[in-house]
Amino acid sequence: MIENNNFKVGLYIRLSRDDGNIESDSIVSQRSLLSQYVKENNYIVVDEYVDDGFSGTNFDRPAFKEMMKDIEIGKVNMIITKDMSRLGRDYIGTGELIEKYFPNNNIRYIAINDGIDTFIDNTNNDIAPFKAIMNDMYAKDISKKIKSSLYSRMKDGLYVSGRCPFGYKKDPNNKNHLVVNEEQASVVRLIYDLALKGNTYHYIAQYLTKRKIKTPASYYNYVWNTKCSNNCISQEYGVWVDTTIKSILTNQIYVGYTVQGKTKKINYKLKKTFKNNPNDYIVVENTHEAIIDKDTFNYVQTLLPKNVKRPEKKRFYLLDGLLYCGDCKHRITIRYQNKTGRSYTTCDYYRTYSKYHVCTTHTNNYEVLENVILVNVREVCKKYLDKNKIKDSIDNITFKDNTIKIKKQIEILELTNNKLIQSLDKTYMDMLKGIIDEEQYIRVNESLKREINNNKKNITNLKNESIESNKINNKQIEKYINEFLSLENPSRELIANLVEKIYIYQDKKLDIIFTFKNIT
Repeated sequence: MIENNNFKVGLYIRLSRDDGNIESDSIVSQRSLLSQYVKENNYIVVDEYVDDGFSGTNFDRPAFKEMMKDIEIGKVNMIITKDMSRLGRDYIGTGELIEKYFPNNNIRYIAINDGIDTFIDNTNNDIAPFKAIMNDMYAKDISKKIKSSLYSRMKDGLYVSGRCPFGYKKDPNNKNHLVVNEEQASVVRLIYDLALKGNTYHYIAQYLTKRKIKTPASYYNYVWNTKCSNNCISQEYGVWVDTTIKSILTNQIYVGYTVQGKTKKINYKLKKTFKNNPNDYIVVENTHEAIIDKDTFNYVQTLLPKNVKRPEKKRFYLLDGLLYCGDCKHRITIRYQNKTGRSYTTCDYYRTYSKYHVCTTHTNNYEVLENVILVNVREVCKKYLDKNKIKDSIDNITFKDNTIKIKKQIEILELTNNKLIQSLDKTYMDMLKGIIDEEQYIRVNESLKREINNNKKNITNLKNESIESNKINNKQIEKYINEFLSLENPSRELIANLVEKIYIYQDKKLDIIFTFKNIT
């Protein structure tokens, strides 16, 4: 029999945030219990390992990993915990430790409150696997409750994420409410202004970087692991990247909407997450002050597809990003030839798969093509103005993505109301059958009717919003067209506002798709 003083004891203590409200599980309480047990049994404590604020559903804990290293080098040969749940709540991992790893490494394990001692043959050791399963079920139940609570708060429009989106900060009086961070908000407004002028993500990122405007990561005190030469941008400001610009330009948070539930955990034991379908996002409107108005936001969304794939080039082309192959429908790019000093168009699909003869070159002299298209557009705009059809045409300009989203919301509300009406009928039948009394029926009936009426109001508001979002301000369109007709050199912003796409066919035929309709 091994003497107690021959054991080199490691005390393992763990407290997760989920256990924080249980006094008996506190670090101090566990340490006191373990110290008393060691003293009573004359054990020699070699080290103490404490993981404060770590879940027991996985073993990626700093102190636990340090303890495992000490076991490997023989520093400790006995581990004591308050109970099995402190070692871990994952029944598979905990079982592997107690049944295989500890015996293979000649480690004695004791869980005081569970009466488990792996060096003694007793009944408590036999039921250890069942206790491990119960601990696992407890962790699963806690995870479900936390997830349900978070979902409920998200549905109420409360901001529950730890880090605030760029442009906002947490309200000092309410941690679940966002208020505008003016320093960062000015950068957000600048990004939208640049996007309205038809600039790409890459151009905007370079523009901000060159002007030493701090990135979101710099505000979050992100540590850059890069070597900085004398000529590089100061690490104080960081480097803006395309993905950051895209996330800011497409995030509804800036119009006062709280958008949450974008990711989901695989299960309560793993940290790995996957992205939810955008239709499953939890979106609550008007929860905080907007930085960007809705009209500007919606308008930027219509411009992004025209600019997002436009590569940055040394030469500027007015129609870049608007040209498409009329035969295969892929993009047409513009390339400059040093030999001729001219620019030419080429079908992207042909250029990539030329050996398969999937399309043809669609080669055109760009300068000639641009002049022809501008003459064409001017003529159409003159005709458009001469017929005074601005209002009629404006009614046909739609924000397709927004319309689809609103339609989906209306469908959900209508479906919800149908279910509520069925509940009303069921409640009435329950009263007739004596399942509920008249007082209960009246209370439930009034509550259901209130919800139905609220949904009807929301449906009406959404329908009105759909009508408004499908229109572009008359004065704005008139301004663009008058500006175009009066300018000798129209801007990229102006062209992008007037023209949706330009299809070029191999036989030189052109199809210009305008953002306004019914012009003939």
